[in-house]
Amino acid sequence: MGTGLTSADAVLRLAAAATDADGVAPFNEQTVLAVRHGADGYRHHWLAEGEELLAHAVVDPEGSGELCVHPAHRRRGLGRRLLDTVLDDVPTVALWAHGDLPGAQALARAAGLRVTRELWQMARDLEPGAQAPAAAAPAGVEVRTFVVGQDEEAWVALNAAAFAAHPEQGRLTVADLHQRQAEPWFDPSLLWLAHEAGRPDALLASMWVKPEGQDAEIYALGVHPQAQGRGLGGHLTALALAEMRGRGFRRTTLYVEGDNTAAIRTYRRAGYDRSSLDVQYAR
Repeated sequence: MGTGLTSADAVLRLAAAATDADGVAPFNEQTVLAVRHGADGYRHHWLAEGEELLAHAVVDPEGSGELCVHPAHRRRGLGRRLLDTVLDDVPTVALWAHGDLPGAQALARAAGLRVTRELWQMARDLEPGAQAPAAAAPAGVEVRTFVVGQDEEAWVALNAAAFAAHPEQGRLTVADLHQRQAEPWFDPSLLWLAHEAGRPDALLASMWVKPEGQDAEIYALGVHPQAQGRGLGGHLTALALAEMRGRGFRRTTLYVEGDNTAAIRTYRRAGYDRSSLDVQYAR
């Protein structure tokens, strides 16, 4: 990022003001990391008055974008001005509306954009106190926790295979993983790896939990395509839920594609219900 109005601090302060006003963050985690650390291929547009940043938009190298207008300067047409600038620069951009708030819906309609993707947040409460441990792993499978400095490349390869069709998750790199490891929430004891028995490097699936205060997010649950049907997803979910309860978390959340009916069915069986909706708009 640059200096002054375009500095990372200025953009993150703008996002924090929007989060406080709306109850939902305007930028996802990857965008925040790209702003904070700088990232090649990201495109930035902004509107300002004097020394005040009024609005900012970020578009990633794959054409997925987000925009934010300061709550004190809304209803002045700034969102449409910024959106038009983004569309002129990247006509094929797909823009996220986190929470799909009424203002975002109105802006999308006015610009002739349509919904092209839905991302559900699902949540469930957790009963306090220690719980019975999860059942034994499926036959021929062992589970261990992530070892920093050893498992990064193997986990990235597993994640890429498990999310090969996913537009964001499947393209995480070792550098992206290192950024997340540097975040204060990262805890390797909340990242489990399922592997072939006796072969700790032969990874089959992983479950990653992100602690957020009294909440715990199922951050990424991935099963290698060749290991599908072995009950690994269900086993790792049960293991994670037992650990969350044992650590005193009160609520658990996760994100899932709105058209992934199999995953939604699995999570509903585990007690999750939809709690919020992110929508992507495009021409």
